[in-house]
Amino acid sequence: MKYENEINKRKSFAIIAHPDAGKTTLTEKFLLFGGAIQTAGAVKSNKIKKHTTSDFMEIERQRGISVATSVMTFEYRDILVNLLDTPGHKDFAEDTYRTLTAVDSVVLVIDCVKGVEEQTKKLMEVCRMRDTPVIIFVNKLDRDGKNPFDLLDELEELLNIRVRPLSWPINMGKDFKGVFNLYDKSFVSFAANRKATDDDIVPLQDLSSPEVDELFNPTDAKQLRNDVELIEGVYDQFDKDAYLEGKLAPVFFGSAVNNFGVKDLLDTFVEIAPTPRDRQSTTREVKVNEPRFSGFIFKIHANLDPRHRDRIAFLRVCSGKFERNKYFHHVRLDKDVRFANPYSFLAREKNIIDDAYPGDVVGLFDTGNFKIGDTLTEGENFYFTGIPSFSPELFKELVNKDPMKTKQLEKGINQLTDEGVAQLFTQHNGNRKIIGCVGDLQFEVIQYRLLQEYGASCQFNTLPFYKACWITGPKQKLEEFTRFKGANVVQDKDGHLVYLAQSEWYLNTERANNPEIEFHFTSEIHK
Repeated sequence: MKYENEINKRKSFAIIAHPDAGKTTLTEKFLLFGGAIQTAGAVKSNKIKKHTTSDFMEIERQRGISVATSVMTFEYRDILVNLLDTPGHKDFAEDTYRTLTAVDSVVLVIDCVKGVEEQTKKLMEVCRMRDTPVIIFVNKLDRDGKNPFDLLDELEELLNIRVRPLSWPINMGKDFKGVFNLYDKSFVSFAANRKATDDDIVPLQDLSSPEVDELFNPTDAKQLRNDVELIEGVYDQFDKDAYLEGKLAPVFFGSAVNNFGVKDLLDTFVEIAPTPRDRQSTTREVKVNEPRFSGFIFKIHANLDPRHRDRIAFLRVCSGKFERNKYFHHVRLDKDVRFANPYSFLAREKNIIDDAYPGDVVGLFDTGNFKIGDTLTEGENFYFTGIPSFSPELFKELVNKDPMKTKQLEKGINQLTDEGVAQLFTQHNGNRKIIGCVGDLQFEVIQYRLLQEYGASCQFNTLPFYKACWITGPKQKLEEFTRFKGANVVQDKDGHLVYLAQSEWYLNTERANNPEIEFHFTSEIHK
């Protein structure tokens, strides 16, 4: 019974957004509500991770961007919340994509001024692949933004999901009065630069009552009644099951920087968000309430320390109980490993833990034993599925500038691509190395780290490819294709064949000419 209670106490989610939509600010306000931090600005000013600031690369400090998923654990209303704050910068999108495999639900932040942006669509596609439950927070209501109904239409059309507003704004920008909570029929008034308190909440069970006219001017009162009538007529009633199946997204409106609408969102989240779920593996479905431990590595991060001493593997617990100093089976290496100092996190602040349960994220010190997708069990051999590699958008050949450091370069590029900062493709029996990334900044990171951590000097030569496609099909057809298209066929780190297309036209031509071969834009790391 205690084990069931531990599972039901946990909610694990990621906050995702296009850069500058207010994701980090919302994260901070969640932590404030959970008592995990005491001062506003702690996340942004790095106050809670000051002791590791010096370990981070000059590139990061110069550009002022977050390049790594932060893991934060806090308690709210007797629920243990594991919050993963993802990098918004598109150059580090693959880190975000993989993080989405380790959570049970998502909060998507939208800027009410800009609406749905390019990165938002890409992130949502990953959520749609896994039917991840999504709650949408429309942010920056203290600014003049798009009409709320237009925003809802945009969300449905561009993100391919039905929406249901659970709160509704009264005006925007300088005329913003507050939000009407459609879920519990109450109004919360807004005042800039002041945190909303219980005194600001007014129950409004009946919008036709004279009380509404007393609260607002006649224009706003009429507008609210008309808006709510339209919402009830056009949008389905909120259905928790549809939300849990990833088919319906509840929408909240607010202003994270003013701490407005955040409590409504967090209260609803702990009430409706899913607890840890069963997960599919290569051999069977792993039940979350099984007594035997299992978990997988979804991220590896080194603090960019030249001595390479604190590389940490992030483990998502899927079933059973993780215990400190207990031996677990590393499936890929077929050996037993144990961990003396497993960690839980508040961003980069680490606390040693004795145990962890499904839904928890545990940090494990890694000396190079792990790569993305590795599974730990209590002896059973399987891998968790659904941990994708996505097609890179930029391709460069890795050229060794110092032949005396060939071994160091080999070791370095293998370890760095194990961490998931980029994808490594090889050609001509491994002699030609091609690196695929989502953004140019990744190449700078790799070049810097190869030199600083491995003493290996390299340069990157741009290649004219636009897309990597994993190819599957009959063995004979694949051999023929490889023979005729040898200059464009490479292998990934797991030995899977990949076709590098120079353009969309070339790709479509090869698809038409080779109907028996399937071209995939994602590859599960373990098939």
